[in-house]
Amino acid sequence: MVNETTDRPKLTAKGARTRNRIVREAAALMHERGVAGATLEDVKVAAEVSGSQMYHYFPDKNELVQAVIDYQADTIVTHHQQALSSGNGIQEWRNMLIAGASDGLIGGCPLGSLVGQLAESDPEARTHIATGFDQWAATISHGFRSLHADGKLQSDIDPDDLATTFLAVLEGGLLLSQAERSSRPYETAVNTLLALTIGSDVSA
Repeated sequence: MVNETTDRPKLTAKGARTRNRIVREAAALMHERGVAGATLEDVKVAAEVSGSQMYHYFPDKNELVQAVIDYQADTIVTHHQQALSSGNGIQEWRNMLIAGASDGLIGGCPLGSLVGQLAESDPEARTHIATGFDQWAATISHGFRSLHADGKLQSDIDPDDLATTFLAVLEGGLLLSQAERSSRPYETAVNTLLALTIGSDVSA
C-alpha cells in the first residue's frame, strides 16, 4: 500500500533505501513511544540521516505518519499471505499468530494501536488505517476461500464474514493480552474460533 506523491521525481535505488530506512525506524519508534512521543528529531537520529535528508523525503510529520501506517499494514499483510499460502496454511497461520502474540504485549498491534491515537484527530490517517485493515481482512479471506473450496470450512460460513470476525478477534484478543501482560486471552480466542469454524484442533 504505497502513498507516493505523483509529482515528485522517482527515487534512485539509494534514495529508496534511505526513505525505507527512515520509515522503518519511524515505525519502530512510534510503536514503542506512540506517534506523539516520536519526534522527527528522534527519527532522524535513529535513521542516521541529516535534517535536509529528512525534509527531502518527508516535509512534515503527517506524511511520515501516513508512510508508517502503510509500512505496518504492508508488513502485516505480507506475513499473513506467506503463512496462509504455505503447504499447511491454517496450521502455519495459527502458529504465526500465536508466536507473534508476545510481541504485542507491549505496544499492542502495530496497526491497531494507531487507531486510538489518530482516528479521532486525523481523518486522513484514519482512512489510511481503515484501508490497511481492509487489505488485511482481504488477505485472510483469500486464505479461507481456499479452505472453503477444499471443503475444509463449514459450507454455510462466508469467507469474507469470517475474515472480518477473525480480524475483530485478533485485535480484541491482543488488547486483552496487552492489558493482562499474558498471551493467554489471545491464544484462547484464536484457538476457540478456529475450532468452531474449521472444525479441527490446530493448536498442537
